[in-house]
Amino acid sequence: MDRVKTDWTIDGLPDETQQLLRAYVKDVTDIYGDQLEGLILYGSAVRGEFLPGRSNVNVLFVLASYDVAVLKNYSGLHRRWSKEQIVVPLFVTKDDLQSASLVFPLEYLEIHECHRLLWGQDPFVGFKVDQRHLAGEVMQSLRGNLLRVRQRFVEGGGTEEAITILLPLSVTAILPCLRGVQRLLGRPVVSHGEPLLKDLEALWAVDLSGLRDALSLKRGQISPGQKEVPRLMERYLESLERLVRKAEEQLSQGKG
Repeated sequence: MDRVKTDWTIDGLPDETQQLLRAYVKDVTDIYGDQLEGLILYGSAVRGEFLPGRSNVNVLFVLASYDVAVLKNYSGLHRRWSKEQIVVPLFVTKDDLQSASLVFPLEYLEIHECHRLLWGQDPFVGFKVDQRHLAGEVMQSLRGNLLRVRQRFVEGGGTEEAITILLPLSVTAILPCLRGVQRLLGRPVVSHGEPLLKDLEALWAVDLSGLRDALSLKRGQISPGQKEVPRLMERYLESLERLVRKAEEQLSQGKG
């Protein structure tokens, strides 16, 4: 098998993070050897929205096969590399991809359309994601996010600390759903968060300022005080509720 060398560069990703990734790839290939067929980087590190110290690093392993022993081999790597915000990979085989993309079309479209091969062979070359269930997954994910935000707000006691953790997590989960909305409406897919929100604001004439505030909070661009944080939460919920209602209305009718 023709292997990809680790002398790649990724535009917009800090040099320090790229050096860490090269060391990570070496550790992974040392552990898995011929069991590993491909190592894929996806998410913010490829989209150009990586925030050092804030963003996770998302990877996918294509394995020849896997069982409990193969999966357990990653435990030592996780103990080391989770400190560098590399999350546990998605473990798949080539045979998994088609059936998995049918059930999770949103996730696999995100990876398929924006990823970087770090080592091995790219399983997405010539691959097509089955989109028959995309609308259902997008609407389920949007409504589920809204329900979880309400739950986690209560679980956190509505404290300032809980809200400032909750909002960045929620808006991060919302953005792929909104790119899914764009795909369903036949619109150009916008990679970055701010222009993505503005695109749907203009399309549907809805106020999503609460989501944009959460995005700014995630990026460290705003530091709301103790009195402002609860109002930020209120605006976020209002914006998210408007967004979910509008998306459900439009997608159920199959129009923009």
